[in-house]
Amino acid sequence: MTEATDPAATKVDLSVQMIMARLERIDVWSMASVFIGIIGLGFLFIFYDIFVINVSFIQTCVAIKPGCTPETALGSLSLPVVLNLVGYVVGTLVLSPLADRFGRRNMLLITMLITGVGSLYNAFAPDYLNFNLARIITGIGIGAVLAIVNTYINEVAPRHSRAKYTTVIFVMSALGALLGIWLGLILTTPSTPWPLGLPFALASKTFEDGWRWMYGLGALLAIISVALLSRLPESPRWLISQGRMADAAAIVSDMERRAERHGALPEPNLADADAPVAPPSRVPYRDLFSVQLYRRRILLLFLIWFIGYITVYSYAAGFTSVLSSLGYPPPEAGVIAAVGTLGFVAEAILMSFVVERLERRHWLPIAAVVTLIGALMIAEAGTSITVDFLGAGLIFAGFNLWVSPTYALSAESFPTRARTTGFALVDGVGHIGGGIGVLVIAPILPHMSVFGALMLISSFLVVAAVLAQFTTHTRGRPLHEISP
Repeated sequence: MTEATDPAATKVDLSVQMIMARLERIDVWSMASVFIGIIGLGFLFIFYDIFVINVSFIQTCVAIKPGCTPETALGSLSLPVVLNLVGYVVGTLVLSPLADRFGRRNMLLITMLITGVGSLYNAFAPDYLNFNLARIITGIGIGAVLAIVNTYINEVAPRHSRAKYTTVIFVMSALGALLGIWLGLILTTPSTPWPLGLPFALASKTFEDGWRWMYGLGALLAIISVALLSRLPESPRWLISQGRMADAAAIVSDMERRAERHGALPEPNLADADAPVAPPSRVPYRDLFSVQLYRRRILLLFLIWFIGYITVYSYAAGFTSVLSSLGYPPPEAGVIAAVGTLGFVAEAILMSFVVERLERRHWLPIAAVVTLIGALMIAEAGTSITVDFLGAGLIFAGFNLWVSPTYALSAESFPTRARTTGFALVDGVGHIGGGIGVLVIAPILPHMSVFGALMLISSFLVVAAVLAQFTTHTRGRPLHEISP
């Protein structure tokens, strides 16, 4: 008897279709509500770690690198940021594919643990060399965590709300950035009258280790995240790709019970799952590079992330040092960056309500325009600290506005059997752009005007927005249809 007429084969194939159809008909968030917070806590730590260096590095550099001063700290910032991003690339390329082979949850636990170890190492780093080594370790974990979390959200969120729930989680990212920068302002800058600083800031000649406390808190956040993430169920789409139908069906049944609290579910439509589930290979990279469609997507999305991250990391990791190099007193530069994070939080909350109203690629030009307006406001602010604050808020809102839609687009653009690997190739390797932004652009900024420097940094987001218009339509479409 051939495989086409084998009753057992038909039964298995129908089981795959039915589970997928049941999953596709769910149109509300149907995991336990607490899981949003648990996943979000992981993102909070990630962005806390990304932004923690922004304000605190001036104190760090003075403490552990001989000859470093607040005015020259920008030159020393390049190496730890670049090495951290090198860790991202290594971690995402090596560890992310393991999530396609061994599961999203298990690898999320391992990679989050690695980030915690790196952050703890940073807290106790005795010198500049060890500080940089610790940044590499932290980067290895974070690069993979970003890919796995975004993959997981895409696979469990309803098809019409994938970008929405990516953005809901991104609200926690904004809170992590807010915590990292404001805590840096409190612990690593001297008491300075508002608005040029914080009158209750703690840094002084008797308290010069605030930056160590910040990385110690990061390690604690990572440990808490690991404990809570152990409760996360596996992605049912990944389980189906592995042939674990009973496990997938049990999780989908649990999701259906929660969804039914919001109203009766429609009957499963087998047309929603008419694409066969391709078996995964042992080498997820092979699943992507052997198909021309995915090779093209990898190249285009990589360029978008690579170029866009030049803007993102110049502001996210270096805004305080950039402003200091342009003549702003360090406490004032730190305050401007800290107030800017409020724009990040406001943007993330607003986008969670409106992100699904536009196609993913259409948000990127809006993000670029908002960023440019903010940069122009700071350049023209003169002595008005209020205008500086408003401009910083728009900059942080703008360069982060493009992140969550592009996260969703990147995860949607690859098949379940290699989704984490695909995300790693475009976002993870794209982080190299952030390193180039800090390494190449930073040295020339002190020789430019404020206007020229901020326009240069922001212009890369414009280029990324143009490239994004060539990406595929994904909003509201089934994942197996977008990426067979």
